[in-house]
Amino acid sequence: MGRLQDKVAIITGGNSGVGAATALLFAKEGAKVVITARRQPQLEEVAAKIREAGGEVLPVVSDISKKGDADSLVAKAVEAYGKVDVLVNNAGVLEEGLKPIDRLNDDDLDRILDINTKGTMYCMRAATAEMSKTGTGSIVNVASVAGVMGCGGAAYVSSKAAIIGVTKHTALRFAGTGIRCNAVCPGTIVTPMVAGMNPANMDADMFGQMAKHSDLKVQPCMPEDVANILLFLASDESRAITGQALVTDFGGTL
Repeated sequence: MGRLQDKVAIITGGNSGVGAATALLFAKEGAKVVITARRQPQLEEVAAKIREAGGEVLPVVSDISKKGDADSLVAKAVEAYGKVDVLVNNAGVLEEGLKPIDRLNDDDLDRILDINTKGTMYCMRAATAEMSKTGTGSIVNVASVAGVMGCGGAAYVSSKAAIIGVTKHTALRFAGTGIRCNAVCPGTIVTPMVAGMNPANMDADMFGQMAKHSDLKVQPCMPEDVANILLFLASDESRAITGQALVTDFGGTL
């Protein structure tokens, strides 16, 4: 308890799955939590759970693919709590059906890059401006093993590989300043987003290629598994770690 005491943490995609589990855990560990997502009812449900557990939370409805929303999100966090110590970039979307590069859908590419990549970068830009004022901060980006291994649809893979690259860039940019940046790269996570995928729309060729490079018998991650790793990277316990992309898949891709 108290590993994030008095810290202010922004968590995107905080309305379900990994984001909700992370918000609940961070609040339990003493953080003032700012959660954001596009869907207000689900966001308010998570906020209510945090308050019931005795935590402090500010729900903010936003669409991080719009740079104005990312700026406003950080501004509201500072207005409410005076600073930003932690940013967890968790918001993200999947494409429909694991389309490989030779079957890439342009609309999928635009939508996924706007949210997964641009949205993450917009939030990082806004948050680092505030963190630079205090000389401290931890950014943790939720990427994916897809960005490391290439195992996924082309649009999704490119969006998550870009996050790993900009994580390393940001760590280098702020090395020695007290601001850190790391990425967590989960394998399959049991969340509503993944559960909503339609097997009938899967590209059979791409799925077959992916199966060659992973052990499908290995258990998937639960949201709480990822939240625990995010907690470590957000806390001062990991203060010597920056610029790292940590694969968390129970060894499924080894």
